[in-house]
Amino acid sequence: MTFYQSSPPAGPEAHLTWEPFMHEALRLADMAEQRGDIPVGAVVVDAFGRVLGRGENRTIHGTDPTAHAEILALRDACARAGNHRLPGMVLVATLEPCIMCVGAVIQARLAGVVYAARDPKAGCLESCLEGASLPWSNHHFWIFGGVLRDECSARLSGFFQRRREEKRLFKHAER
Repeated sequence: MTFYQSSPPAGPEAHLTWEPFMHEALRLADMAEQRGDIPVGAVVVDAFGRVLGRGENRTIHGTDPTAHAEILALRDACARAGNHRLPGMVLVATLEPCIMCVGAVIQARLAGVVYAARDPKAGCLESCLEGASLPWSNHHFWIFGGVLRDECSARLSGFFQRRREEKRLFKHAER
């Protein structure tokens, strides 16, 4: 199930199909998981459908709490664009962004965010906060959620289930 909040895409990005970009974000999420990080990936797409930035979670591997996939994708896109603002561009992420990432979306002046799975504990687009339409914010953006939701949710659930099992086995082995 997908939905729009705020204004749906009306500019050049309205013609884009988001699944190929989400598949790229999933590929990046797989790379993060192979390193032992939470499998979240993100890409920044311009209005013509070109991927300008890529990122995968590196919080564990990089011992950096700010190294979320979304932040790294924005940093990559800004470096390539040569600008700290990315107007007209869209962030595509496998997980609903947290408050830090929503803040970065606002600062980058993105046109919108597409995401797959909701994050009921920390998601700040609809789950815990409606970050796209904060009344005090100087920038608002559209959101589109649920793209490849089941596939992305299954990856995350599987990762955390394996981590819980590893922790249980480790505790059992200590006895």
